Amino acid sequence: MITLTKPAAERIADQLIKNNAMALRFGARESGCSGYSYVMDLAKAIDEHDHVFESHDVKVVIDENSLKILDGTLIDYVSEGLNQTFKFSNPRSTDECGCGESFALQS
Repeated sequence: MITLTKPAAERIADQLIKNNAMALRFGARESGCSGYSYVMDLAKAIDEHDHVFESHDVKVVIDENSLKILDGTLIDYVSEGLNQTFKFSNPRSTDECGCGESFALQS
């Protein structure tokens, strides 16, 4: 399951409307100094093999391989000073790089 906080859902909903998209596409790819990085994009369509979750009336789609890595992740949207960013709380992550852009999993 992938869940959104209310601030994250509100931010994503705004982008979905502006871009005429159906859902947030969330995933992971091998990269970064820790092993994996988070990937977010807007989905114009939902593929038949996508897993679909809904949180605060916003749909999140994720492929099977990414779900194995990201299951249980909470996506938040936070303000830190003048910066606003998405933060990920992934229970499968064992370590993050200093910049917070990549993460590692248990071997």
